[in-house]
Amino acid sequence: MKKLIRVAALLFLFGSVGHYVWYGLTTPVDDGFEFVAWVGPQMVAPILAFSLVPIALAFTRDSVMSALSGRNTAAYRSAPVGVGTVTGSRATGMTLNDQPELRVELLVQRADGTSFASYARMVVPVTDLPLVRPGAVFPVRYLPDRTDRVELDLSGDVATAQGALNEVMIRQGVTTRENLEIAERGVAAQAVVRSLEVEGELRGGNPKLAIGLAVTRPDGSMYTTSVEKYLPPRMVQQVQVGCVVGVCYLPENESALVLTLPANA
Repeated sequence: MKKLIRVAALLFLFGSVGHYVWYGLTTPVDDGFEFVAWVGPQMVAPILAFSLVPIALAFTRDSVMSALSGRNTAAYRSAPVGVGTVTGSRATGMTLNDQPELRVELLVQRADGTSFASYARMVVPVTDLPLVRPGAVFPVRYLPDRTDRVELDLSGDVATAQGALNEVMIRQGVTTRENLEIAERGVAAQAVVRSLEVEGELRGGNPKLAIGLAVTRPDGSMYTTSVEKYLPPRMVQQVQVGCVVGVCYLPENESALVLTLPANA
């Protein structure tokens, strides 16, 4: 559809301009009135073309079509999912309903551990602009044979996106499959951070933290425990002493506990 609209718009432009030029060159007029061949109703089609064609081209941009439809473009709907980390962004100068389009620079990591630099164009509501900051992570869809450009995953397939993120975190050493199993079948609860120690070890650029917790069970009772976790520097502020965090634990082994922190908080 996108290509059809663009081709039709360009054909209309070239056809209307061509007809205008042909009409001006071939229409017989009296001497001194040559301008009559160039001024008149024959100007309507070229004027419309120069007005409408830029609009047609703009509204068939992939980012605009995705924003209007809420879906990825056809080429990306079945494409593999990776995890994109924002490295920078800038406005393109285009807006849709007063919402700016951004060119977002990304470092995309595949589930197999390889990565590549790419970018995505996206129309972002003004209220969500602070979320598109360096270090933020988003699921993206990419074409294996064309990695220079990607699209944010709009499929709503949370399981696939979470699976891709999990594989990346496992390869980075940030989590383990055992921790993921605890998060999947454990009991959700809340905990207050009682202590925080930075142990000095790094893994994938993420510091190792020893976090003491006071966990409140769903029935209101409490117990204390501690966990060791590698966290990206931007997330350390979420586990300062006194912060309330989400956790999952196994009832049969309450020391088997994982934190459930939002990736882009």
